[in-house]
Amino acid sequence: MAHTLTFREAVAEAIKEEMKRDPTVFVMGEDLGQFGGAFGATRGLLAEFGEERIRDTPISETAIVGFALGAAMGGMRPIAEIMRCDWMTICMDELVNQIAKMRYMSGGRPEIHLVVRTNTEGGIGLGPQHSQSFEAWFCHVPGLKVVMPTNAYDAKGLLKSAIRGRNPVIYMEPNSLLSMSASIPDEDYTVPIGKAEVKKEGKDVTIVAWGTMLAKSLNAAKTLASEGIDAEVIDLRTLRPMDTETIVNSVKKTGRLVVAHEANRTGGLGAEVAATVQELAFDSLDAPIKRVATPDAMIPANRRLEKYVLPQEDKVIEAVKSIV
Repeated sequence: MAHTLTFREAVAEAIKEEMKRDPTVFVMGEDLGQFGGAFGATRGLLAEFGEERIRDTPISETAIVGFALGAAMGGMRPIAEIMRCDWMTICMDELVNQIAKMRYMSGGRPEIHLVVRTNTEGGIGLGPQHSQSFEAWFCHVPGLKVVMPTNAYDAKGLLKSAIRGRNPVIYMEPNSLLSMSASIPDEDYTVPIGKAEVKKEGKDVTIVAWGTMLAKSLNAAKTLASEGIDAEVIDLRTLRPMDTETIVNSVKKTGRLVVAHEANRTGGLGAEVAATVQELAFDSLDAPIKRVATPDAMIPANRRLEKYVLPQEDKVIEAVKSIV
């Protein structure tokens, strides 16, 4: 049996089920209690679990993540929410210099069972300080795992894996996907961290995407199919550790690669995907690798301008046609 949930509802259900399963799991962040979280992921949890396990915090990202680290070192499994990925900049010292390195610098103990949830990407007119995509920053740091689900099924399964895991995980939720629905099994399940998924098989070109660009890439693949181009589309899902095997195997089959992401082009994770394929599958490439990304520009608040700046499916189609 199954039921239908939106992305945000799937996140909320995962949190609720894991809190019931494990008494060491608790949630902390801004406006999580009575307000239910800025994006509704903790709605109703305060009444069920109380203030000890649904902890409203001061408006201090540094404090939220620092307290979460201390709780994890004490054997708890905190889920810390930072409302916006843009504000992860405020707690970078705790994330990069403390959380990521604590286990390594302590001889493997303590294990840091910790998840930092945050909302990322643009597409809903929030402007330049609330629409940025910083996944490449965190993928650059050894000791952190980074996931970005693109649908409700994966959102629930990946979050459960993150909560149950033995290492800190940055869990990124794309803005424009939170209302998207999917069928969710009634029984317990997880989605493994570190495994990409081939969303559509094809033989002419591989498109690797994540976040908002996954749906746009699938739409582009439909258009391309009507023109006789058979694209294979891969949802990366876990950004670190990256599933290079799935990507390389696909490129060896298709001979061509397009990487699509919403983050800025310069230094974006697409460059890492491209470099990895160049190193491991160069002899299989029949054309240059193409990247589709946001130009190095601010994200406008005006919805029409924002749509113009952020990559759309036409950019994916253009990139594919340039190499097929």
